[in-house]
Amino acid sequence: MDSPTTRLRTPRAAGTAGVVFAVLLAAAIVLMRTAIPSGSPADAAVAEDKRWAVRLALEIVPFAGIFFLWFMGALRQHSGEAEDRFFATVFLGSGFVFTATLFVAAAAAGTVLDEAVPPSGFGRPFAYTVLSSYAMRMAAVFAFSTSAIGRRLGVFPRPLVLLGFATGLVLLIVGSSVPWAELVFPFWVLVVSLHILRTSLRRTP
Repeated sequence: MDSPTTRLRTPRAAGTAGVVFAVLLAAAIVLMRTAIPSGSPADAAVAEDKRWAVRLALEIVPFAGIFFLWFMGALRQHSGEAEDRFFATVFLGSGFVFTATLFVAAAAAGTVLDEAVPPSGFGRPFAYTVLSSYAMRMAAVFAFSTSAIGRRLGVFPRPLVLLGFATGLVLLIVGSSVPWAELVFPFWVLVVSLHILRTSLRRTP
């Protein structure tokens, strides 16, 4: 059985890891969008003076994925034996697939970074499709399942649950067609993480 100290530190770990992940992923998205500001990132060439931004974004992504896995693990530990197996399975599956597709998109983008003209092959379109169509939709499922678990366990207030469902809908429906819509996911993770940290601080003896 977990000690009171472990139970106290677990939500703090989840909140801290979530904040770091949200900041890193948002920074990577902003860097990529500013480096390729117009048109579809799948077709646009990266300007010479903006390549540093893309390289920095690709360096950030692995660390964002690591902190996201930490965030998932701490959240699951916090729910403990009360977790529902169905929602827990969807939670874990969507989180793992999101992380995997995020890494695949970054790796694919890195292989075509040195192209000076819009690519004629499938490298950059492949990276953009993996990120916008697959990773963001897995992020939507993760937001749905996390919000459902938070509602069932009573650890998320109603406005936070509604925000999670709204985030999932945005990522599921318009995520691949609206520029900057990807920022919705790190924003939601940041709000959830700050709520977790605030709650854990209130419970500190």
